Amino acid sequence: MTYGKKRKRLHDIIFEADTPAGKLFDVLLLVAILVSVIVVMLDSVDKLNINYGLVFYYIEWVLTILFTIEYALRIIAVKKPSSYIFSFYGVIDLLAILPTYISLFIMGSHYLIVIRILRLLRVFRVLKLMRYVGAADTLRVALKQSMSRIIVFFEVVVVLVVIIGSLMYLIEGPENGFTSIPKAIYWAIVTVTTVGYGDIAPQTVSGQTLASLLMITGYAIIAVPTGVITIEMGKVEKQKKIGSNTQICRNCGYDRHDDDAVFCKHCGEKL
Repeated sequence: MTYGKKRKRLHDIIFEADTPAGKLFDVLLLVAILVSVIVVMLDSVDKLNINYGLVFYYIEWVLTILFTIEYALRIIAVKKPSSYIFSFYGVIDLLAILPTYISLFIMGSHYLIVIRILRLLRVFRVLKLMRYVGAADTLRVALKQSMSRIIVFFEVVVVLVVIIGSLMYLIEGPENGFTSIPKAIYWAIVTVTTVGYGDIAPQTVSGQTLASLLMITGYAIIAVPTGVITIEMGKVEKQKKIGSNTQICRNCGYDRHDDDAVFCKHCGEKL
């Protein structure tokens, strides 16, 4: 078997999910990611760390080495390594292994490997759920197209909480916990978002009336961006067709192909 055929075979196993070997590889990868994240979480529990810290340490390093080998194989398997290295998954794969190595120089940084949980996004390819990946892409496009209106809406909310916070500072004053305008603005933000920590609360009738109006406004505010994004999602859905194809181009890494695609629509590489 020539080097080119070996690399193609490696690509089919590592990147594709439509062959038995590819499915097995991805399932094992997902299991390893889950184990890795669970180990980090358990290691943060003091009692478990005291009793099993060394076991967790070895498991973490074994998995990190395996992930490092996998990352290197992914680079080898593609024709243009940069297409994978600088892709979303490429960056995530790199960030998933760096914390363990950084922990050799910075104590505690290994806990950052919980970012490996993002690698579970590959489950969409394994379970043939690309239509949901397409749905996520639709949401991304809708958010991008709604950005200008969302920014204007955000500016209005900022102005609102500044005005209400300043008024509340004048009404309640330091004696009721509103010791400064920034403190009052913090209260306004907590109130308009309907979080309501309760650490500061108006005591006067005027302050409580203003707070009630802000709370009601908060519920109305929540609905505005939701409506804007929903409208844009409807527009995007009409413009695109979401398929379930799991093919990834070996040349450019593009993975949004039509179900009947034979060649990559970006670079023309045969799939």
